[in-house]
Amino acid sequence: MTTSTATGGTRTTFAARSRQLAGTGTLLRFALRRDRVMLPIWVAVTGLMILSMPNSLKSLYGTAAERADLMAQMTTNSSLRALIGPVFDDSLGALTAWRVGVYAGALAAVMSLLVVIRHTRDEEESGRQELVASGMVGRRASLTSALLTAAVANAVLALLIAAGLAGQGAAGALAFGLGIAGVGMVFATMAAVVAQLTESARLARGLTAGVLGAAFVLRAAGDASENDGSSLLTWVSPLGWLENERSFADERWWVLLLFAGAVLVQGAVAYGLAGRRDVGMSFLPTRPGPASGRLGTAGALAWRLQRGSVLGWSIGFFLAGVVYGGLADGVADFVGDNESAREIFERMGGSSALTNAFLASMIGMLGLIAALYIVSAVLRLHGEETSGRAEPILAGAVGRLRWATGHLAIAFGGSVWIMLLAGLGFAAGHGKDIGPILGACLVQVAGVWVIGGVAVLLYGVAPRAAMAAWGLAGAVLLIGWIGPALKAPQAVLDLSPFGHLPKLPGGGMEWAPVLTLLGLAVVLVVGGLVGVRRRDVTA
Repeated sequence: MTTSTATGGTRTTFAARSRQLAGTGTLLRFALRRDRVMLPIWVAVTGLMILSMPNSLKSLYGTAAERADLMAQMTTNSSLRALIGPVFDDSLGALTAWRVGVYAGALAAVMSLLVVIRHTRDEEESGRQELVASGMVGRRASLTSALLTAAVANAVLALLIAAGLAGQGAAGALAFGLGIAGVGMVFATMAAVVAQLTESARLARGLTAGVLGAAFVLRAAGDASENDGSSLLTWVSPLGWLENERSFADERWWVLLLFAGAVLVQGAVAYGLAGRRDVGMSFLPTRPGPASGRLGTAGALAWRLQRGSVLGWSIGFFLAGVVYGGLADGVADFVGDNESAREIFERMGGSSALTNAFLASMIGMLGLIAALYIVSAVLRLHGEETSGRAEPILAGAVGRLRWATGHLAIAFGGSVWIMLLAGLGFAAGHGKDIGPILGACLVQVAGVWVIGGVAVLLYGVAPRAAMAAWGLAGAVLLIGWIGPALKAPQAVLDLSPFGHLPKLPGGGMEWAPVLTLLGLAVVLVVGGLVGVRRRDVTA
């Protein structure tokens, strides 16, 4: 009798849990369909960055002696260890994991947290989740499908890495692929927890991204103090787990258990929280605003919505400038007599003076990253419109152009601001040449504005294709990052607007391409605003 009761209770519990997951498969297919552009771009950019590195390193350090010398230099250079991490072996596979591991892990983390928050808190904030939940959909189906979508993307990335790097060592390639996917899933489940705690998707993204930034800082501080990854600060960070997995260098397979444990614990917390709140609610509700409004203009509202993002980008660009500026004087010792490495820096920087070439290449890299900022800021218009928040604003006395230009002022003005802060950071770290460095940073704005102009045009003319602006920004980043190392033809490099900019500092200032790109950006923005004015607002 007892056995029958226990069996019946187990069946009841299993049936209840099954009902909570009803519709997961349908939601998963829908999520994959919605992300059919974004996810392949993220996976392709991250995968190509990793798979191109062995050939690049081979062209730079073709002999075992050169690779051993590089490893010895990295062991004694705390600044470069903080930036990239320690080296555990001088094989091409180990150097690949060292050179791109931390940054590839960060890209996988950003991809994962964006996916999970988009399909959970974003859906609730827009009201679509309430409509879906009214059908035959379980309580935890949305969360499950979001995590499965992130898992699919990370699994594809892991398989791509394992297959592409198998020639460097099958065990190391598999460990490296699993480690990158592990970082992605740690931040996917972390985003799932934060999405239950906060009422705003924007805040959820900001908090999770802040944890990722803290993880990078902790790893950097730990690696600066120890040259073997043994610092406690390194072990606190999931990015530190990735490097301590030691892919291609006597792999530590047990480190994967840390990723698995974190995913399971955070996933369990997210599922527990999801079952204890109503749809649209949160455990940390948004604080009510003041009784009397202080947002008198559309521009003030745009600033209120985007100020957190601008602050985060500002801090990141300034600190990056300080770090890269501090490394500039030591780049000659790092490159040494390696002509291939010197050639790459000079090709990216366009100057025969190695220090100036390094500064120009790093400033150019931050310009490429600033393109991601301007795309995200411009597409905030798309998010406000599709969520339905723009419609009540436009129903009043605020015109479409006035509403749109408020956000565009933040996007385009913010790109100038963060590049200016990057220049101040470079000057602070380098300790000299503040004028030329600031000028070099501001020149990058012309390329950034062209990417922003394309985003505005897509949003205004073809809002359904607006997300393709992320693909353009990713392609430009890929060309600028990997193109010089692979010795891509100049015709390929010229596909990016940044390929036409003068290489400063050190090179000669050329006003013609800068003014041409600024004029093109103006034309694109005007075309986009005309489209916004003439088309219907998304219902």
